[in-house]
Amino acid sequence: MLSLLPRRLLVRPAATARAFTASTARRSDAPPLQGEDLIVAKLTAKFSPTQLKVQDVSGGCGSFYAITIASDAFKGLSIVKQHKLVNETLKEEIEGIHGLQIKTIAT
Repeated sequence: MLSLLPRRLLVRPAATARAFTASTARRSDAPPLQGEDLIVAKLTAKFSPTQLKVQDVSGGCGSFYAITIASDAFKGLSIVKQHKLVNETLKEEIEGIHGLQIKTIAT
C-alpha cells in the first residue's frame, strides 16, 4: 500500500500552485526554515526557477529529498554542471541528509 508523502511544489506561472512570494516569506520572529521549506527558499533565491518541486521521500524524516528544478541558469550547461550548481547551493543541507535525487531542466 502506498503512503502519501508530504510535498512542496512551486510552479510558475500556474495560479493554482503555492508560490513562494514575499507574502509567504519568513517573518523575523518566525523559527528558522527547515527541510523542504529551506531547500525551496535557497533554490528559489539562487536560480529563480520556472518550476521547482521539492519532496521529502524518506517518509517525513528528512533524510532523503527528490528535487526537480527548471531554470534559465542551466542553459548551455551539461547535466553534471547543472547538478553541481544545485549541490553547491545546498552544501550545508546535504551534510545533514542521507540522500538527494536531482532532476534539472534548462528552460
